[in-house]
Amino acid sequence: MGGGGLRTPLTWGLIGLSLLGYVAEGICGGSWGEIGGRTLVECGGVFGPAILERGEWWRILTAMFLHGGPEHLALNMISLMIVGRMMEYYFRALDYLLIYFLSGIGGFLLSLSLHPETVIIGASGAIFGIFGALGGFALFHRERLGSRYHTFLKEFGAILGVNLLFGLAVPGIDMSAHIGGLILGGVGGYLASGHRGLFYLFVAGSTIGIFLAALWLQQRYALSAMPLF
Repeated sequence: MGGGGLRTPLTWGLIGLSLLGYVAEGICGGSWGEIGGRTLVECGGVFGPAILERGEWWRILTAMFLHGGPEHLALNMISLMIVGRMMEYYFRALDYLLIYFLSGIGGFLLSLSLHPETVIIGASGAIFGIFGALGGFALFHRERLGSRYHTFLKEFGAILGVNLLFGLAVPGIDMSAHIGGLILGGVGGYLASGHRGLFYLFVAGSTIGIFLAALWLQQRYALSAMPLF
């Protein structure tokens, strides 16, 4: 379909950043095959000791554009291309970006609190936030959608189910970031679909919650002896 990139620039821009991130990983680690944990940490992945002992909180953003191998990258980018373009059609650009990054960051923090010694990377939490936002949109407009609501749920559920099954089947994928992103995106998408004031309160509350969670994690693990590589 010609001109798709012009109609959905945010989605293609996020895909482009992830592709650039993967190129950077190859340059950083010397390989574009399966990428080891040490390389992912060196390239900007989320890793408890680096964040909680060194204060490298910028990793929460950079890790969203890193992936563990070509299969991981391909699955996430295909999923983002499918649901991101839908998101860009139904939501305002600012709402899209707010939900994407809040879901990604919130998912990382949840995962970091549960698995501080695990290297965490990928756009999955943010993409699951987009899944959740579209589900929230459909729920808000279920009466207007009528019979199409059930069709949407079946098709949407199938895509979401494939991603969930992949996450369960492949070792090393942390489902907590997916679930955290899905919940944040679902609430945000529902509110953005018709409750503008409540949506911005949700964004503000989520942002404050993220800062408080970061402070709590910092205090909880500040004196821990988690070894670096």
